[in-house]
Amino acid sequence: MTFRNGLSSLLRPEDSVLVLIDHQPYQLANLNSHDPHSLVNNSAALAKTAKAFNVPTILTSVVADRGGLIFPHITDVFPGQEVIDRTFINTWEDENVVDAVKATGRKQLIIAGLWTEICVAMPVIHALGEGWDVTVITDASGGTSVEAHEVAIQRMIAAGANMMTWLALASEWQRDWARTEHASELTEVLKQHVAGSGIAYLWEQQLLNTPVATRAN
Repeated sequence: MTFRNGLSSLLRPEDSVLVLIDHQPYQLANLNSHDPHSLVNNSAALAKTAKAFNVPTILTSVVADRGGLIFPHITDVFPGQEVIDRTFINTWEDENVVDAVKATGRKQLIIAGLWTEICVAMPVIHALGEGWDVTVITDASGGTSVEAHEVAIQRMIAAGANMMTWLALASEWQRDWARTEHASELTEVLKQHVAGSGIAYLWEQQLLNTPVATRAN
């Protein structure tokens, strides 16, 4: 196994390209590895984070006429962007998707989708075999069972894939709070999608802007 270590192994927004696969109603209906509300929240947060950091994002569905359109929580982040609809279960066999990824010139391939054991595992293993540096965002992906999701993760790790959650990815892209270029956009995503921390941040802002009452003598 090739270990990922050292500074160069960390993900960088300028080198990243995101592919979101099959976040569709049919797949969500048989999602059993995650709470559906959490999955939709995390997928939307991942999409917004990519947009905040100007990371090219490819949206793809499979047989959308029958499986449904990609969640609006994702497509609304990229208004007017084409969704590549496939017949291939394995996204990496669809030339339109692969060509779109290659056209970005990026080398760090980030993937999330439904279901983990099928529509994520296949392209991840395929792309790894072609020499891509592949990261899977596990909490924006999900399977038909906890077992299916976890076994797929084990299988992809054995093949050389990197595993992260969306918030870990966002932090790795930000890397340093002195980098202010995208900090405000990221903060907006955190406020909307990180629940406790987001609400705590809003509370902090409220307290900082609340005058301290003075006692009359």
